[in-house]
Amino acid sequence: MKILMLTPYLPYPPSSGGQVRSYNLLKNLGKRHQIHLFSLIKSEEEKKYIGKLKEFCHEVQVFERPPKPWSLKNILRTGFGVYPFLVIRNLSPQEKWALSKKLSSEKFDLIHAETFYVMPHIPPTKTPILLVDQTVEYKVYQHFVDTFHYWFLRPLLYLDVAKLKFWEKRFWEKANKVVAVSESDKQEMLSLSPGLDVEIIPNGAGEDLFKLWNGSPRERKKPIILYQGNFFWLQNIEAAEFLAKKVFPLIKEKIKDASCWIVGQEAQDKIGHLAGEGIRIIDLKTDEVAAVKKAYGEATVFLAPLFGPGGTRLKILGAMAAGVPVVTTQIGIMGIAAQNGEEALIENSPQGMAKAIIRLVKDPVLYGRIAQKARKLVEEKYNYEKISQKLEKIYGEVAYGNKS
Repeated sequence: MKILMLTPYLPYPPSSGGQVRSYNLLKNLGKRHQIHLFSLIKSEEEKKYIGKLKEFCHEVQVFERPPKPWSLKNILRTGFGVYPFLVIRNLSPQEKWALSKKLSSEKFDLIHAETFYVMPHIPPTKTPILLVDQTVEYKVYQHFVDTFHYWFLRPLLYLDVAKLKFWEKRFWEKANKVVAVSESDKQEMLSLSPGLDVEIIPNGAGEDLFKLWNGSPRERKKPIILYQGNFFWLQNIEAAEFLAKKVFPLIKEKIKDASCWIVGQEAQDKIGHLAGEGIRIIDLKTDEVAAVKKAYGEATVFLAPLFGPGGTRLKILGAMAAGVPVVTTQIGIMGIAAQNGEEALIENSPQGMAKAIIRLVKDPVLYGRIAQKARKLVEEKYNYEKISQKLEKIYGEVAYGNKS
């Protein structure tokens, strides 16, 4: 098939959740399909990665958007326009023009739009559109506004959430079919738009993380509690603060030699103030994929105290693939077919999380069992070769009405 794929970021290097997903899908889909990739970038520097993506793509075109979202221009365009801030900050007139030209001069079997906020770039077209939403965005931003410190600004922010909800639903309905990454996201979509044609294609674990663990017992050493993420995202900042302020001190009381590593892009800028006794804030550049693998390779336990909605957490799947037992919340584990006490330990309070970490560190039998079962789960359900095959079937349905 000839596929036009749109992403709001360049899917390389695979250092953040969305990039990991898109990069691994391209690696598999590019073996059997001709893919033309249109992506947004934040700087000219990112163009050096285009060659890597051309290994899987027939064509790669990139279009710049402002590197910093909170510009006066974006704020004014949001305040006086119909689109929410998330759409405005990802709009590129150059991409819109290029897509119009491309679709008028070439025929494609399918347009694959990764996230609803790339949809405004697509001109009126008869080419079938598959929209893949990695999360229900308005729920993410609503959670942020509900907990925003400056209460007097909440009415303005709720207005933007309302616009976000309206346009998210509008673009779901404009697509021929929508893909969610979890059952909870699918149900949220259907609650807003009954009758919407929605399928589930889960996220997966990156292939490199599978290679970090061969199934043998991990070396017993001074415990390292890991949290990894892109701290541009609000949910990751919230989780890091909860971990550093509320959970890790309880762990430290019982395990004196424990340390906490909080690793990711924008870490120093967004959460650098959390560094302290036993807590390391490790700031990563966008292309430091090796440092991410190193963190997973050295970690004892992965702790993800997530309370904001956000699709399926690739960071958790990555830890499972790498043989690092996971402690997370009921929201954090959403979209992953893991059971409490089997493939992960699920707790919602600081005390419960700390006790779960201490149990794992002190009980090698429990530690090994959780690690083995979680690894088996991601091998069977969350590897990108199988995920790509499911996606290809949906491609056939959208492009040709093929239900086989």
